[in-house]
Amino acid sequence: MQAKLLDIFGRLRAILKKYEDPLKPKFDFEGKYDLWSFKDVEIAGRKRKEVYFAGLIVQSRWVGFYYMPLYTDVSLKEFFPERLLGLLKGKSCFRVKELDEELEGQIDEVLERGYRLYQQRGWI
Repeated sequence: MQAKLLDIFGRLRAILKKYEDPLKPKFDFEGKYDLWSFKDVEIAGRKRKEVYFAGLIVQSRWVGFYYMPLYTDVSLKEFFPERLLGLLKGKSCFRVKELDEELEGQIDEVLERGYRLYQQRGWI
């Protein structure tokens, strides 16, 4: 794995780790990290024992930042800075190839907003 991508991964992982209590990782190793809420909930009429929140995975040319609150509520896009939205590929995956303090701060901010959304819905 490229050192630059591992650095990006490490910096983003540090931001996500702030949510490790009460969220818990299923995967936590070099190049892959994710957070889940392990709670019995009902979403869209389906009972679930866990809800995915966010995750990271090192790919060959970028770090994939998966942000499920956006998948569950697309209106969150209204609060995303244009630069961060430019990294969105698909419904909830952001391809991070470069990371500076500004982008780091934007990711930190959307994670906080998504965490509050999950709390409001009783998923955490």
